[in-house]
Amino acid sequence: VPLVESGGGSVQPGGSLTLSCRPPGYILNIRAMSWYRQAPGKQREWVATIALPRDTTYADSVKGRFTISRDGATNTMYLQMSNLKSEDTSDYYCNIMWRGPDLWGQGIQVTVSS
Repeated sequence: VPLVESGGGSVQPGGSLTLSCRPPGYILNIRAMSWYRQAPGKQREWVATIALPRDTTYADSVKGRFTISRDGATNTMYLQMSNLKSEDTSDYYCNIMWRGPDLWGQGIQVTVSS
């Protein structure tokens, strides 16, 4: 089941964007939700995780600039990105760990450029 991300786009350095990812309603018993990213020619890297209900961890490269959160009513996950840098340019993917196989989004592009 592919997840659908939204909120990507282009922004200037120093700008902000918020990504979202909402799983289908039948996805229950979620243990953790994460964001990953993959820049052209590079391996996919972990960005942030929220282990339910609200235990958050971040990659050092985004700590203090990105905030991961979850709407408990809908399980929608968000990634608020601020003070964006050119090196944040990537395709961003959401990931859900639940009682079934891990779920992945199809990816959404974020471009940071002047």
